[in-house]
Amino acid sequence: MEGLRHLALWVTDLEACEHFYVALLGMRVEWRPDADNLYLTSGLDNLALHRAKEARSGLQSLDHLGFILKTPEDVDSWHQYLSDAGVKIIAAPKTHRDGARSFYCQDPGSNTVQFIFHTPISGLKLT
Repeated sequence: MEGLRHLALWVTDLEACEHFYVALLGMRVEWRPDADNLYLTSGLDNLALHRAKEARSGLQSLDHLGFILKTPEDVDSWHQYLSDAGVKIIAAPKTHRDGARSFYCQDPGSNTVQFIFHTPISGLKLT
């Protein structure tokens, strides 16, 4: 197994979520098969965004998705950048008991996104 590198999200505002992940986070469009589906990548992963016709209350939910950062300082830089961009911050940067450092925000589809420095995997290059 190569690890978790694919995630699919139902979103009601596909365009706003595309802006969040592409314009703000720097992912790029890998494939747009039609107007209701979009596949993004940062080079080592795949994030699928699928347009939900209506709010999916009561259906499968996701706790959060996470982006690994190289250094603890990157956590603070991303927090400032996204705050300045008007992104809703759910939890400010914090150093956890295991030495990891992270913060949480919300994408336009109301999904919780974590930005985390985690010593065992931050800075690793996948081959």
